[in-house]
Amino acid sequence: MNIEGKVAVVTGGGNGIGQALCRALAAAGARGVVVADLEGDAARATADGIGGLAVRCDVSREADVIELVAQARDRYGDIDLFCSNAGLAVGGGIETTDADWRRVMDVNLMAHVYAARALLPHMLERGEGYLMQTVSAAGLLSVSDPSYAVAKHAALAFAEWLSITYGDRGIRVSCFCPQGVRTRMLLGSSGGADLPVLLEGSVSPEQAAQAILEGLAAERFLILTHPEVRDYVRRKAEDPDRWLRGMRRFQGTTKNAS
Repeated sequence: MNIEGKVAVVTGGGNGIGQALCRALAAAGARGVVVADLEGDAARATADGIGGLAVRCDVSREADVIELVAQARDRYGDIDLFCSNAGLAVGGGIETTDADWRRVMDVNLMAHVYAARALLPHMLERGEGYLMQTVSAAGLLSVSDPSYAVAKHAALAFAEWLSITYGDRGIRVSCFCPQGVRTRMLLGSSGGADLPVLLEGSVSPEQAAQAILEGLAAERFLILTHPEVRDYVRRKAEDPDRWLRGMRRFQGTTKNAS
């Protein structure tokens, strides 16, 4: 995808990866960038810096996502690229409450579903459109806390289904699966045994945004910040039992080190 002259929407665009992506899209020549965020002031600050449109949006509410799409189309016309980037992690383990499970699933999975429902009729009518979903390496490898990992696995499956179902009708889909990125979510995290490892090999939000732009240009389904993740996934597929044993050792090592 050539970004120049295109209209893009980014959720979670007020900070972190989303903010860096908004700036990168504008610098690449996007005709319009819509910055959506639950924090309206953060969205406005980012949008003001690039001449974009700010929309306060709670992506866990379908009505908000529908309104976001409507405002974007009212300002710029057809949406070429929708980046479902907003995410949520709550930490914890098996004791995570039902309410927190629902919050995490709503933001990390259902927000993608709501966006696709709102966008696909317009995109299919035009015969083109691009959905980019930030999923995380946790969607490929069961690291992090259980609610986050499970929601991200589900988001990956949904993205695969979208590509399989609509790929021959002009709808392109990419899954961005970064490992550690130095965002507020990672730096403010209280835990997870794997946190020190993620921090040690982490990249900046700007590096993450550049990886996304390169992946979009190549129209790759799977976009990574850390090439080694591809090897981890290959090993997982080749020998799941061995991979699980290795992950148990990794989890035990990081717990002992923390």
